[in-house]
Amino acid sequence: MVDNLTAEQRKLCMSRVRGKDTSIERVVRSELHRLGLRFRKHVRSLPGRPDVVFRKARVAVFLDGDFWHGYRFPLWEDKLSEFWRAKIRKNRERDQRNFRLLRRRGWRVIRLWQHQVESDLDACVASIAAAVNARVRPSRDGNQS
Repeated sequence: MVDNLTAEQRKLCMSRVRGKDTSIERVVRSELHRLGLRFRKHVRSLPGRPDVVFRKARVAVFLDGDFWHGYRFPLWEDKLSEFWRAKIRKNRERDQRNFRLLRRRGWRVIRLWQHQVESDLDACVASIAAAVNARVRPSRDGNQS
């Protein structure tokens, strides 16, 4: 597949792609805030700069776009030019590396895909809230979860 844009047109298009504060990030953060959960955004000191971070609970949330992070990538990678295949492969490898680093440091990593947030926002927010509450609130016997 050949790119139908010139290098200058492609550069202009790519410069307009948002890396943070995307629409799905804003809507998820709004719902989390409405539930009374407080968090930090895009924490630079953590691998991968998670989109939403709950430090006390050690929960890191990534809200990933289906295309850019390669949702079910093997099913459609052959439809892309080599440039895009390589780019998305690198994104996926970087994501895996960052998730492993976070888990080794004791973080619970939650990854939500764009289509999940768009189709069932309430379930996505509930899964985040449950993970945070499970790691912050002590269990019945008084021990931390």
